[in-house]
Amino acid sequence: MLAAIGLLAAVVATALWSGLLLMLTTVLHPVYAGRDAAGFAREMQRFLPIAQRSPTNYGLVIAMVVAPVVALVGLWGEPSGVPFLLTSLGLALVVAGPLLTSRFGAEPNYAVMLAWAPDAPPRDWRHVRARWLRLNWIRAAATWAALALLVAATSLYLIP
Repeated sequence: MLAAIGLLAAVVATALWSGLLLMLTTVLHPVYAGRDAAGFAREMQRFLPIAQRSPTNYGLVIAMVVAPVVALVGLWGEPSGVPFLLTSLGLALVVAGPLLTSRFGAEPNYAVMLAWAPDAPPRDWRHVRARWLRLNWIRAAATWAALALLVAATSLYLIP
């Protein structure tokens, strides 16, 4: 029962986060990539403070870490089973992607963008924007792969 609850919660949290990243990478990226230096700086200074303080972001990332741990505790009786292995890999991708990439890659990059004077961005603004785009795609790819693994683990566990 614990494994099923953890797996289902992990799938839901990861699917919701995947949707946020899908919107960011396929809708907002093209919008922001089309801006000039001053436009990009102004848009990021409006967007990032809201995104950084969003309870949705914090809640989903916490759920994406905690729910697979709950599932792994429930699956502990079969640590060599495929659902345990897939859940472990999904959790590793969540930690590497949304959690660590955000903390050590995206957050420092946000600080750089938020320090810009909107009417006079630095000459390397394109490099910083490219890093922002790249980090978002890394987090998205890790999240989407984690979602696929967690869906597979859940399917194998619930439908033996």
